[in-house]
Amino acid sequence: MRRVRYWIESAIRMAISGRLGPSLTQSGHSQRSARMPGVRRYRPSPSRYDRNSHRRSVLFLAASEKYIARTMKERRMSLIRLLREVRACRLCEADLPFGPRPVLRLARAARLLIVGQAPGSKVHLTGVAWNDASGDRLRSWLQLDRTAFYDETRIAILPMGLCYPGAGENGGDNPPRAECAPHWHERLLNHLPDLRLTLLVGQYAQRYYLGSQRKESMTETVKAFSEYGPRFFPLPHPSWRSAVWIRKNLWFEETVIPQLRKAVRAAL
Repeated sequence: MRRVRYWIESAIRMAISGRLGPSLTQSGHSQRSARMPGVRRYRPSPSRYDRNSHRRSVLFLAASEKYIARTMKERRMSLIRLLREVRACRLCEADLPFGPRPVLRLARAARLLIVGQAPGSKVHLTGVAWNDASGDRLRSWLQLDRTAFYDETRIAILPMGLCYPGAGENGGDNPPRAECAPHWHERLLNHLPDLRLTLLVGQYAQRYYLGSQRKESMTETVKAFSEYGPRFFPLPHPSWRSAVWIRKNLWFEETVIPQLRKAVRAAL
């Protein structure tokens, strides 16, 4: 949409300055007469040229505004249809012990994107992303209350796995399903043109979005957060295990959290 607006504004400026093309600067007769020896070239009077140029510019601007409004409406509708399709997804239904229930939040105006791992059991029951102790801890890191956190016009939430994958044998949840991100993420992100910052929460999001640029471990990746800005900001997953991790890595609260809050404020 920015490209469309830039093109329209450039065309309007060219129309006003008389550089958009022969149809705006001189008549077809003058074009022909300019190529015929002995025929005096037609030159419109300044007052007539100014009136024609202004009228064309006004008509062009009115048509451009209608085009922008129609395009934005179509894109909003296409995002609504896509979200409806995502929420009806059954790609890995056979491998989900509690059945599919995709949980995500997106709106075109979002400036901050949070890419987590997968919904937990409580989120699966409520259908509200980050509606658990991990979400409380993440909001504390970001210094956002629930009202600001769940404002879809500013913050989008898109996990690596859209559905609860079930509990694992080690007491935690299973990894997010591998089918979700390749199938849905790019299509959804195409509808978020105003994104300024993406938080990569946990190793799965960092592995997918950073690729070979990530470090050997999640800890090293988070410690090198400044290398991925301003587009990405890697974070550990705020599960109950992060409390132990933070006690071993005091630099996180001393260095990373203040910079994280600064980056979030700038994005919003």
